[in-house]
Amino acid sequence: MDGQDCAALRQRVAALETQVRNLQQQLLQAQKLSTVGALASSITHEFNNILTTVINYARMGVRHKDVATRDKAFEKILAAGQRASKITTGMLSYARQQGDRREPMDLVTLVEDVLVLCEKDLQRYRVRLETRFEGRPVAPVNAGQVQQVLLNLIVNARQAMTNGGTLTVGVRPSPEGGQAEISVRDTGCGIPADKLRQIFDPFFTTKTADDQGQGGTGLGLSLAKEVMESHGGRLRVESTVGTGTTFTLKFPMPSSAAPKPALQAVG
Repeated sequence: MDGQDCAALRQRVAALETQVRNLQQQLLQAQKLSTVGALASSITHEFNNILTTVINYARMGVRHKDVATRDKAFEKILAAGQRASKITTGMLSYARQQGDRREPMDLVTLVEDVLVLCEKDLQRYRVRLETRFEGRPVAPVNAGQVQQVLLNLIVNARQAMTNGGTLTVGVRPSPEGGQAEISVRDTGCGIPADKLRQIFDPFFTTKTADDQGQGGTGLGLSLAKEVMESHGGRLRVESTVGTGTTFTLKFPMPSSAAPKPALQAVG
C-alpha cells in the first residue's frame, strides 16, 4: 500500500468516525424524545390542573370584594404560576442542545430540574418519591445528557414497580473521594444476576413496552453507559430480585470542587 492509498484510507476512517458520532447524536435525541413521550400525559394533565386552579381563583377574586378573599385568590394563582414556571424551566433545560460542551453544575439542582418533570408521573403510578441530598457537589457535566440518563433511569424504575413502591434519588460526594454520585434506587422486581452483565448491551432488554408503549427497546441503558463514559465517569448497578435495583452515576470532581476536610481546633 503506497502513501496515496494510506491517505485515502485515513480519510475514509475519519469520515466513518464522523458518521458514527452523528448517528450517536441522533440516537441520543431519539431516546430523549422517547423519554419525554413517557411523561407527556402526566405533564399535560398537571398543566391542565394548574390552568383550572388559575381560572377558578381568578373568578373568586373577581366575584368577591373582600380583601382577605382576594388576597387568598392571588396567592393561589401565584403558587400555580410558580409551579408552571418550574415545569417549563425543567423542560427547557432538558430540551436544550449543548453539543458536547460541559460546564460545572450543582448536581442537586440538576436532579431537582429532572424530578419536577416526573413527580406527577410517579404519583399516577403510586410511586412515593424520596430524596437524600448530602451537600451540593459540583461536577463538570453536559446537563442535557445527564438529565436524559436520569429521566431514563427514573422511568425504568417506575416501570419496575408495577404495584407502586418507593423511588429514592440521592446526591452526595463519593466516599471514595474525588467523585460525586447520583443514585436512583427502586423497590421493584429486581434484575436476575445472570442478566446484570447484559443490561448495558445495545438492544438487550428485560421488559416489554408499558401501557403507553414506552420502553422495551434495549437502548436506554446502553446510551446511559456511553454518556457516563464520555464524562470520564461510571455507571454501576446493584440489584436483588424481589427487593429492587440501584443505579449509581459516578462523576469525577475537579479538586477545587471536592469537599475539604473539616479542621479541628487544637488546644
